[in-house]
Amino acid sequence: MPSSPEALQQARQRLADAQEKVARLRDLDPYLIDLSLRENPVGARVGQTLADKLAILPKLREFGFRNILLGTLDYSYPDELEVDDDFMMTLRDRQVDMSGCFAFTAVGLVDADGRFVPDPSQLKLRDYRVPNTLHEIYLSEAGMAGQYDLATLLRSLPASIQWLRENIRGDQGGAPRILINIVDGCDAFAENPEGVFEVLSLLAEQPIEGISFEDDRGTYLPLQVGAYVAAARSLLPPPLKILVHMHAGGGFENASLIEALVNGADGVWGGLPKRAAIIGHASLGELIANLVRVGNPHMQRYRLDRLLPLATKLQVLDEEQQVPDDLPILGHNAYRLPLSFFRQIPGRFMDLPPEAIGGRYRYRICPLVSDTQVIAGRLEEVTGRPAAEFSQAVLEQMIFLMRRDLRAGERIVYDQPDNLLRLFARAQHASEVASADVEV
Repeated sequence: MPSSPEALQQARQRLADAQEKVARLRDLDPYLIDLSLRENPVGARVGQTLADKLAILPKLREFGFRNILLGTLDYSYPDELEVDDDFMMTLRDRQVDMSGCFAFTAVGLVDADGRFVPDPSQLKLRDYRVPNTLHEIYLSEAGMAGQYDLATLLRSLPASIQWLRENIRGDQGGAPRILINIVDGCDAFAENPEGVFEVLSLLAEQPIEGISFEDDRGTYLPLQVGAYVAAARSLLPPPLKILVHMHAGGGFENASLIEALVNGADGVWGGLPKRAAIIGHASLGELIANLVRVGNPHMQRYRLDRLLPLATKLQVLDEEQQVPDDLPILGHNAYRLPLSFFRQIPGRFMDLPPEAIGGRYRYRICPLVSDTQVIAGRLEEVTGRPAAEFSQAVLEQMIFLMRRDLRAGERIVYDQPDNLLRLFARAQHASEVASADVEV
């Protein structure tokens, strides 16, 4: 029974809606703040020394980041300084240009007598001469507990913003760029949306750059994140910015970024590598790669030829361990082909060949599916001989032998060089025997 015209039109409209969202991602010029100097060390085994940070900053600028977070000033025990403090003081003392640089600060509070008391992090921001800030607040019940209630926060926010504008010298001597970061934003939207709306309505009237909010455990679904962004956008019209930051808890993080952007978010903050608090986050490296995937021309401002090697190098520095092999986009196996059918092709819609981000294809032997092209590629890696030198007959014999071994109950990691070379030798012998039989 043929489909009705109405059903066909509805099907076509569904596809058109998706294409409209892809076009939005393609045309977006995202507001990105890189946190490779802070976000990545948070969950790392080792972290970064002052010397590391001084070496990393120019690499981030060379890559193309215009906005870079230097560190966090609203940490616990503020009198016990961190490397971030040393870093910012060193940049100040060496008169390094900090244009476009940010630091995290906490909101100052108006006390019971109506007197505003700046947070210690605000005083450090002033003293270190960092020009811009992600100014952090909490809006969930658990987040505010022991700090302030909503009434106190509503009273304090305008005073805290005013203090920053009066005491912080921004880029090129102008006003500081202030983004209010709602650390527990997703929790607050889910738990107390009316309270969030009250705060956002207040912020819409403040002299700030915009807001940011987080899913700090990575537990909210992309559809929820998209709805929270859309709700915030209805109260914060442009030019006010909305940024998001998504942790990797339930595996939704990169999908949540896409949902946020198509629902009205202006950008993202995060580190270039995947490593972050808990098990990682939706990194700028992954986002940039995915925007390249949809053909976003604004990504050409970044040194894409350095994306994969730089992100990998930074994570290895923080962890003193290799990047997990099976990490999408940035991992060792992300571009190791087990089957040539999976190769991503330049110019094909939604494909992202590794060369586009500074990588290259490699090969991985999987006994069940690896074809002759993959086996020849892996042999080239192991032996140094060109892949074209290996005969099709021998490569096919290698496939047959792997199948026979599995059927006989033998489990062999052929991807390992020694095992691969033994398989190759067996296949050569089998091929020679078969040729001899044909000749006879």
